[in-house]
Amino acid sequence: MLIQILKSKLHHLKITEINLDYVGSISIDENLMDASNLVEGEKVHVLNNNNGERIETYVIKGQRNSGIVCLNGAAARKGQPGDIIIVISYAIMTFKEAKKFKPTIIFIDTKTNKLIVKN
Repeated sequence: MLIQILKSKLHHLKITEINLDYVGSISIDENLMDASNLVEGEKVHVLNNNNGERIETYVIKGQRNSGIVCLNGAAARKGQPGDIIIVISYAIMTFKEAKKFKPTIIFIDTKTNKLIVKN
């Protein structure tokens, strides 16, 4: 049996910009991607704490050390700069693997979009 389990979580990112004219996705500072074990093109869920919106999209690299979190394309309609979001990715694994797996959870300073704690 295979199950889907939490792989990575970026907790309390602040949207810094939106770009309706881009083809889609969410741009995230490459440092935050590295810290949370996200790879470019990976499917993620984006949960907006301000308006309750929940979307599914994919990640693209944002400029390293910039703190950028940008909703692109249609996703840009689901949030505004300053909104606080959670970004989650999942992995599919066997039940036995899942019992031993530890997700990467990152807590973010909402003022700077910099890493506070990684566990």
